[in-house]
Amino acid sequence: MKHGLPPIVWPHARVLILGSLPGDESLRLQQYYGNSRNHFWAILGRIHGEQIGAEYAQRIAFLRRRGIALWDVIASAERRGSLDSHIRSEVPNDFAELFGLAPGLRTIALNGSKAALSFERHVRPRFSSLLESMHVVALPSSSAVPSRKFLSVEAKAEIWRAAFSEARRRISPSPAGGRGSG
Repeated sequence: MKHGLPPIVWPHARVLILGSLPGDESLRLQQYYGNSRNHFWAILGRIHGEQIGAEYAQRIAFLRRRGIALWDVIASAERRGSLDSHIRSEVPNDFAELFGLAPGLRTIALNGSKAALSFERHVRPRFSSLLESMHVVALPSSSAVPSRKFLSVEAKAEIWRAAFSEARRRISPSPAGGRGSG
């Protein structure tokens, strides 16, 4: 069995990015997206137009400044290696506490198809009414492992940028002074 990492969450978080389960290198380092080949941090840097930094503390500070929470859908699972396709006997994380810690969440970004499938299987049924007020979007995986639909880092960043733009639109006050929808 492999066990995930604790959530990185802030009371002011508006966006939650969910992966599936950290890969072996991330688990060894005890850092989200710790494998240097993963495009996650490069994608976020491109979206926000800034250098995030290579040190994990700099990366966490970036998330805090931007109001981005980070976690995984899966708490534990059997998996040989790091590929999502090898995940078996998955146990989901408990989202009740996380949603309580970040009451202002407006967008949930699902990093990759396994995260999206596991979210739909385990999280949506339990929190369907809460999720009605959120924008949930499935994004291409930040993994560097080629998939059936190979996308460059630039292409992934553009898709992620569009999702984050929608998140900002939903969070920003409307011209009438109210909150954005959702």
